[in-house]
Amino acid sequence: MTDAAVLEPPPVPVRTLRQEDQGRAFPLYVVWEITMKCDQPCGHCGSRAGRARPNELTSDEAMAIADSLSKLGTREVTLIGGEAYLREDCEAIIRRLKGHGMRVTMQTGGRAFTADRARRFREAGLSALGVSIDGLQAAHDKLRGNLGSYAAAMRAVKNAREVGMGLAVSTQINRLSVPGLEELSRRLRDEGVETWQVQLTGPLGRAADRPEWLLQPWEIVGVIDTLAKIQLEAAAEYEARGRTGIPFNVFANNNIGYFGPHEQVIRSRPGGKESHFRGCQAGIYVMGIESDGAVKACPTLPTEAYGAANVRDMELADIWERAERMRFSRDRDTGELWGHCKTCYYADTCKAGCSWTTHTFFGKRGNMPFCYHRVTQLKTKGIRERVVKVEDAPGLPYDFGRFEIIEEPIPAGE
Repeated sequence: MTDAAVLEPPPVPVRTLRQEDQGRAFPLYVVWEITMKCDQPCGHCGSRAGRARPNELTSDEAMAIADSLSKLGTREVTLIGGEAYLREDCEAIIRRLKGHGMRVTMQTGGRAFTADRARRFREAGLSALGVSIDGLQAAHDKLRGNLGSYAAAMRAVKNAREVGMGLAVSTQINRLSVPGLEELSRRLRDEGVETWQVQLTGPLGRAADRPEWLLQPWEIVGVIDTLAKIQLEAAAEYEARGRTGIPFNVFANNNIGYFGPHEQVIRSRPGGKESHFRGCQAGIYVMGIESDGAVKACPTLPTEAYGAANVRDMELADIWERAERMRFSRDRDTGELWGHCKTCYYADTCKAGCSWTTHTFFGKRGNMPFCYHRVTQLKTKGIRERVVKVEDAPGLPYDFGRFEIIEEPIPAGE
């Protein structure tokens, strides 16, 4: 699976805004797909990765992007694919970004993230590695389409740890991975993982072809209850050891939410300041770049609907400032909300949650049924929502089909 479909916040996140940042939009954090070439046939791949695009950026063009990001004030870049390490000049790109003072991280499936690669990338300036581990072994290997993929991913974690990189793991939450979440969290803590980034599998790319893997809206409540339990246990352990070392942190991605009883627990690092969901940050502090130079406000947004421009046609700074599709989060209000989200108490802050998730389900933003607050409010009326696929995806990178929301009575005994 391309890890663009996993990544919005970075591995071992650095999200602190400075005083001078208040009130301005800039690409604080960039996710850069440097190749579509991949060494795993993942069944839930958002970009349908496999072969390199025929028109991927040259080395000179990639270096120019690194220079442009520095001028824009970017502080962290996560390299993804496909598999980023399969691009021949990956190490040179890391060095160029690091030379500009940016924090450089990588998201990987880990199939061939060898000890040698870990050493060379660390020497080049790679600060942290995020490894995609989508459940326990059976679930992970099925999702990734490779027997031995789970073992390889765990080796990647070990290889990164041994050269002193910061460690994160990203996990897709779906019907295959949910049963093993607590056990997986224990294994990750034992491996020294610092940040566990969790995200619902959404119907992007190949995942749109497997609706049976996707959760239903009402199931988000049990998922968040479990994640909060894990986070509270990690926080208690951190306090018990006198707040020494780095606490294990459950990092809830933007489509895990919203505003239920555990909102601050799953949005706040143990021992840190309390936080809550503040709406989609695409094009406000986040930017995505694809390997052919296409630029989006978030790496996971479907390209056909959200591709803002291409660096081969327009300067990156001009894309950030002027492209309409780059500015949608900056310029939006609650006028685009529909369905239950339009009437929600939290509408002004939340604005219907994660944009890529809602768009890939329904073909537009503005209504998010995978919401703790919404599910529990509807439950008081004896109602729940179900999403049903009504249109297939066309089979293109970062594509989607279409689903509909159906309201139904909650079955007796549930």
